Amino acid sequence: MKNYLSTVFNIVEKDVLLELKSKEVVVSMLLFSLLVVIVFSFIFEPGAAYKDNLVGGILWMAIIFSGVLGLNKSMLNEITGGNLNALLLAPVDRSAVFFGKVFSNFFFLIIMEIITVPIFMVFYNINIFANSLMSIVVLALGTYGFAVLGTLFSLISVKTKTREIMLPLLLLPLMIPIILAGIQCMNIYILGEDVTESYKWLKLIGAFDVIFTAVIYAIFDYIVEE
Repeated sequence: MKNYLSTVFNIVEKDVLLELKSKEVVVSMLLFSLLVVIVFSFIFEPGAAYKDNLVGGILWMAIIFSGVLGLNKSMLNEITGGNLNALLLAPVDRSAVFFGKVFSNFFFLIIMEIITVPIFMVFYNINIFANSLMSIVVLALGTYGFAVLGTLFSLISVKTKTREIMLPLLLLPLMIPIILAGIQCMNIYILGEDVTESYKWLKLIGAFDVIFTAVIYAIFDYIVEE
């Protein structure tokens, strides 16, 4: 277990150091997410009553689509540099390499969200943390689920000629439960409804995170061999 965790940490450390030099993944995700936030802010009339019912979906849309862009860039960097093949040939558990990539992608997504969310709240004149800090939990759980599935499918699609199209086609259908649950939770917190109503949606996100993690851990070696 110690060697497994050490491998995961080393992969994350490598990716963070490379990102500090290139700044490709986080910057591209951040610019795209801000573009989505800013463009959609113009569709609402000032003081529109229906705005609060829609902004949660816009936030998740910005996160998901910018995340797809970041995942493609992150995995493409591994393939073009030959790093991924070298890592998979190393005498370590291959799933540790995979989860190292998962946590590095998760970290980059969180950095993007830390910058995007405050700007989002300014443009839409709304505070998603006003009624409950559980919004942080929703974002963290949803982002982890996205990172796990996204890393897997980016690994599968990155060697195809149509990787920019293939990744969202494979990823987004399986992300629908997490996206819907995340939007429902955000709407409850934004509208100031009973927080306990969000617990069933949080359990759904948590269940999918656990299931995705367990299944991918079990079959990752087979996926790599194929």
